[in-house]
Amino acid sequence: MSRIGKKPIPLPAGVKYTVDGNTVLVEGPKGKVSALIAPGITLEKTDGVLHVNRESDKAAAFHGLTRALVYNAVHGVTQGWTKDLDIVGIGYRAEMKGKGMVVFTLGYSHPIEFPLPTGIEVTIDPKQTHLTISGIDRQKVGQVAADMRSLRKPDPYKNKGVRYTGEKLKKKAGKSGSK
Repeated sequence: MSRIGKKPIPLPAGVKYTVDGNTVLVEGPKGKVSALIAPGITLEKTDGVLHVNRESDKAAAFHGLTRALVYNAVHGVTQGWTKDLDIVGIGYRAEMKGKGMVVFTLGYSHPIEFPLPTGIEVTIDPKQTHLTISGIDRQKVGQVAADMRSLRKPDPYKNKGVRYTGEKLKKKAGKSGSK
């Protein structure tokens, strides 16, 4: 039995779900998120928790995956998901331009305008070097954070660039001089 698949999903008050074919639509106080359900997997609600059951061992490979996707949707509509990014480097910064645009200055000859997809919000601290990306869809939040990080990945020699908060980096030694 899948360890993750057999864990029950707590359904807080105000969260409703509807199964339509191979998708489940989860509605909560923050909005709606849909998740895919693999064939051979069923959802069952008993006294405030949601159980993900599989019909046979043929669906074993998707048992834990389906449970994780449904849990991510339930967590997203109740608390939401966040990712934190840090910008390290002299003159490197980010600022909001309007409601749905983040402008990065990352040492290139031009500023980089990054349009935000719908459902994603970004807050930037007053120093303009720390970003918090938030939304209800975990995959979309993670993808936006990864796209922002890829604008200027951390340099292994000087560790300058955009990185996740708490990310451990390996610093390389530069050229050793003549002996």
